[in-house]
Amino acid sequence: MKQKFTAKRILWLSLGCVTLALAFIGAILPLMPTTVFLLIATYSFARSSERLHAWLLNHRQFGPLINDWQEHGAIATKTKYKAIFAIFATFAISVLFGLGLIFLAIQAAVLGIVSLFIATRPGVTKA
Repeated sequence: MKQKFTAKRILWLSLGCVTLALAFIGAILPLMPTTVFLLIATYSFARSSERLHAWLLNHRQFGPLINDWQEHGAIATKTKYKAIFAIFATFAISVLFGLGLIFLAIQAAVLGIVSLFIATRPGVTKA
């Protein structure tokens, strides 16, 4: 069935495309997150494009991450370790660049909460 173009659908599609691009960049750059952008893209495509949504869910590399989250609210154990390492590396780089104390305090609080969230999600160990 062909979907009708509406302003709302175009906005969801645009958000999906932007966050998917960020996820691809995150897959290459070690300090850029991937999974969060994939989840936003999946959510956006579910509201805008059946074809892109299905493609993302069936993607060889990204599909399992999304399916683990949707089915179990889980993050693969290996991915959890990588994400938390990247978070701490990001903070360390900020410290090395000598960013202001206020900025470091805000960043530490936000990254700490994100790390706690990631660490407390169930882990999925792939064979």
